[in-house]
Amino acid sequence: MNDSKDVPAENNSEEVDRRGFFSKIFMFVGLIGGYGAFGLTALRYLYPAKAAPKSWMFVSDLPSFNKGKSISYKSPSGQKITITRMSDEGKVEDFIALSSVCPHLGCQVHWEANNDRFFCPCHNGVFDAVGKPKEGPPAEANQELPKYKLMVEKNLLFIEVNEALI
Repeated sequence: MNDSKDVPAENNSEEVDRRGFFSKIFMFVGLIGGYGAFGLTALRYLYPAKAAPKSWMFVSDLPSFNKGKSISYKSPSGQKITITRMSDEGKVEDFIALSSVCPHLGCQVHWEANNDRFFCPCHNGVFDAVGKPKEGPPAEANQELPKYKLMVEKNLLFIEVNEALI
């Protein structure tokens, strides 16, 4: 006599074997992926990234950049920079380029020509004309504004910044 209950029992054990096989495969793939991600993260800290390549970028022509004025500049990699003209001699020393991001909490600083200072409105942080902290939380933590190199060539102003991120 052929009992119909026997046939599903055989298929059922085949199905259990197949399910066990695939669950082991998925577990193996998951372990490899997890340990691989951990290993790559660990390698990243053991071998730090190289410094980003830098290049000279055009900012302005000297005649259109008046003494006491500042301009906001955003580099190709997204760095926010304030460039200020301090004097009218036509030399690179006339200018200063500082990060316009306050090192305290990342707020936007701006140049106040009448007070001869950079000011951060978030917590009344004050920096002198060369980016040294004078008041507020940046002064308490001795946090300066990062500086950028400038170059004057043929009556044009250039800044050295990190190239665009790809």
